[in-house]
Amino acid sequence: MAEPSAGDYLAARHASYMSDYKAGSEYYTKALLSDPSNPVLLENALVSFVGLGDFGRAIPVARKMESDGIVSQISRMVLVVALAKAEDYDTLLAKLDKGETVGPLVDGLIGAWAEIAKGNKPAAMAGFDEVAQGKGMRSFGLYHKALALASIGDFDEAEKIFAGDASGPVRITIGGVLAHVEILSQLGRNADGLEILSKVFGDEPDPRVAQLRDALKAGDKVPFSLAHNANEGMAEVFFSVASALKGETDDGYTLIYSRMAEQLNPNHIDAILLSAGMLEKLERYDLATDTYNRVPRDDPSFFAAEQGRAAAMRKAGKEEAALEVLQQLAKSHGNLPSVHSALGDAYRQQKRYKEAAEAYDRAVGLSGKPTPDDWFLYYARGISRERIEDWDKAEADFRLALELNPNQPQVLNYLGYSLLEHNIKLDEALKMIQRAVLAQPNDGYITDSLGWALFRLGRYDDAMKYMQRAAELTPVDPIVTDHLGDALWAVGRKLEARFQWRRALSYEPEPKEVTRIRRKLEIGLDAVLEEEGADPIPVAANGD
Repeated sequence: MAEPSAGDYLAARHASYMSDYKAGSEYYTKALLSDPSNPVLLENALVSFVGLGDFGRAIPVARKMESDGIVSQISRMVLVVALAKAEDYDTLLAKLDKGETVGPLVDGLIGAWAEIAKGNKPAAMAGFDEVAQGKGMRSFGLYHKALALASIGDFDEAEKIFAGDASGPVRITIGGVLAHVEILSQLGRNADGLEILSKVFGDEPDPRVAQLRDALKAGDKVPFSLAHNANEGMAEVFFSVASALKGETDDGYTLIYSRMAEQLNPNHIDAILLSAGMLEKLERYDLATDTYNRVPRDDPSFFAAEQGRAAAMRKAGKEEAALEVLQQLAKSHGNLPSVHSALGDAYRQQKRYKEAAEAYDRAVGLSGKPTPDDWFLYYARGISRERIEDWDKAEADFRLALELNPNQPQVLNYLGYSLLEHNIKLDEALKMIQRAVLAQPNDGYITDSLGWALFRLGRYDDAMKYMQRAAELTPVDPIVTDHLGDALWAVGRKLEARFQWRRALSYEPEPKEVTRIRRKLEIGLDAVLEEEGADPIPVAANGD
């Protein structure tokens, strides 16, 4: 068999390294034409197809790997999904019995759900119980046992597990809470369901919670929706694992599990959102946008998908398109504070600070009493207000953000630096920035702020140490480099100061900073300070 072309192979490997599933699928397919039994090519092609959600091409590759005797966790997952989709549960169980496993947790739960599909309740319950007895797997086993019981109409026993009356309670997740409430509604216990919603979510305006709350208040018997059948239960298995893996392992690996969930249940909105989020983190923004776009407009989670789609578009450089998405969302879902907050973020990133502040105002107005989780909203509004020179209100926002999250280094730094720029409360500013540096000692901008605080207080030698460190951490930032130039000038190292100012100009600072830096190069920092009416640098400090 001919060797695959070096170009296709190298392009495919690069695509894998970059998590570029679309390019990977193309180049690995070409490479496999020359070497169709190469296990590395097969495995990587499979990862590309699954990453794309293209099971039409993934399944033949997985079958080829099986026939060649190639042991692969991913190929076995794909084959499990294919057998479940074909409702060939006997073959699926036979493969598990032969040891063709994905892993103890997935095997046990999938096997139990397959028994549900066959109508074998005793074997299914035994399977779920066996999973629950495994180390660290109790919550998974109980959760899926409750879902399986509900899927076959045994709501009494399912509710006992959720309530903790029978070896429970299960781990609390948003999906688990909503499933429990639906089960209570099926039992005619809408009031109990409302009590749980109130306890867990409060007055949360999230449409999914609000829709369920309204139905319960209306006296409706809300249908159980999480797992109508065994395949949807299996989808929840893969989603459960993906949710547990999120943030704990490689994002591409998490994506594999969420894609399995999507394939088994194309209407699993949480799995779609998780896949889109993983693609966004992997910087596959076009794929993420396409995935977010699959959430129907009439779904309660549509607003979350649109916010995600806008974020992905913005990261892809499509700022105007992203802004338009959020503007439309603010019209259709104007009662949600998160929508206005996201719109404010988009305006702020475009430096449209007045519009950003107005959007944040609407978010604050809808949010009710501030909670610790709201610190970023007030911080972002404070930035916007500071940029439009509404300092008193900006300072109030920063201080409220600190009340909500007292040791947040970004807020400490921003407020401290702003106080320095206004030349007020310098001692308090220094203490704030020192706390921020302790929290994030390797952040160049925060380190620069500390150096700048010491500079403003006239402690030039101390300032130099931090300015140099900041320039090492953030070597191509115009502000940090400009500050280093000022510090060098203050300690009498004027040739070095001019060199740093020239470097700062090469990093494209803001227009007003360009003018000031050029003026310093022309007449020196002392003369610029005199022109500005600022205090001069002491003679003993600058060596003149």
